[in-house]
Amino acid sequence: MRRDNSTPVMLIDDEEHIRVAASQALDLAGYRVHAFDRGEKALAVLTADWPGAVISDIRMPGIDGMQFLQRAGMIDPDLPVILITGHGDVSMAVEAMRAGAYDFIEKPFAVEDLVDTVGRALDKRALTIENRRLKNELAMQSKPGPRIIGDTPAAQRLRLTIGQIADTDADVLVNGETGTGKELVARALHENSGRRDRNFVAVNCGAVPENLIETELFGHEAGAFTDARSRRIGKFEHANGGTLLLDEIESMPLHVQVHLLRVLQERAIERLGSNELIPLDLRVIAASKVDLRAAATRGTFREDLYYRLGVVMIDIPPLRERRQDIPLLFQHFVLVAGARYRREPPPPTADQLNRLMLAEWPGNVRELRNAAERYVLLGETCGYDIDQMVNASLDRPAMTLPEQLECFERGLIEQQLKDNNGSIKDTMAALGLPRKTLYDKMKKYGLDRVDYK
Repeated sequence: MRRDNSTPVMLIDDEEHIRVAASQALDLAGYRVHAFDRGEKALAVLTADWPGAVISDIRMPGIDGMQFLQRAGMIDPDLPVILITGHGDVSMAVEAMRAGAYDFIEKPFAVEDLVDTVGRALDKRALTIENRRLKNELAMQSKPGPRIIGDTPAAQRLRLTIGQIADTDADVLVNGETGTGKELVARALHENSGRRDRNFVAVNCGAVPENLIETELFGHEAGAFTDARSRRIGKFEHANGGTLLLDEIESMPLHVQVHLLRVLQERAIERLGSNELIPLDLRVIAASKVDLRAAATRGTFREDLYYRLGVVMIDIPPLRERRQDIPLLFQHFVLVAGARYRREPPPPTADQLNRLMLAEWPGNVRELRNAAERYVLLGETCGYDIDQMVNASLDRPAMTLPEQLECFERGLIEQQLKDNNGSIKDTMAALGLPRKTLYDKMKKYGLDRVDYK
């Protein structure tokens, strides 16, 4: 991640010569230094949205470094705090690392080490701040109402249409390619209607065997046919009072379409094997991935049913027609997957997001969501290289054998560094590698032992 060197750095040390020297070094590196001689003074200005890092001496009058670390953690547990220690304080510094300190520097320290450590801490802080920003931004879009993510005109029109018709009883026909989010639109219509507290029932017409679809939809009485040993409540009855989604309605057999048309017109059903009419009060939403008008012309879909369903039609654009929404969608899916799997991957860079926008995404939003989940689950193994993580989604050839071997090797080294808290000696022993070989490979993969302490 590219960081802005104007980011503030808080420096706390009661020794004036160290404050002056460290401040000068950080100033020359381009950072804005806020220097304090007491931890109490620094805490007075520290906030949860402080965008920078903190450097604090361990031994100070009043609040010492360990106490400062504890109190700063109460303000923001993710704040990177770097501790300055004397030679005899190393054990205390190690304890501080366990308590949440980002890193520690021993006196006397080299200017280069100070600047490098601060730079890495600021990189981490920038990722934290960016994740928070994205979570807040996406939370705004997750409030009650249409949960259609995107800022393009197409996404805005979709949200507007949902808002206009949600709280009506009009049946709706939703059109869109595979993976565009037809069920999401149907749920948004339901959740923003007066039926939101009643059942939302979804039926995939293409997944129900033809000989079972009638009883699945309309139910049956005991003895209606062989093996019908008891009464069955169909999906229409189950959804009564709420909303019924008939997905992939183009797969519904023609003889069932006749039955459906009558139900939609009369707003009543008869269970198979019964003459009793059961009144219905529900909204029906049909979804299709094909052009039903064209299907009606071909004779594979009833024309009268098409017009009955199409009182209101919603067309969901494919992802390739709203490419500017891809970054926000991908970031949303990364955050959702991160929460589900209890991982916090780095936000994708601008270059990575641009790469995603160039792809065709034939599987639309569903394919993008799968790519985001792979980024969360497998990204660490290959340094969050999007081209490697989502090559299947980006219509790229699979990783070559050398690429797979490198990915595997990097993952092994990184895992051992984690297991051994960044210890080079222990990692060498675990992997059976000479020191130089290990260092060469760590340099190749951009690994730093300090990140695993």
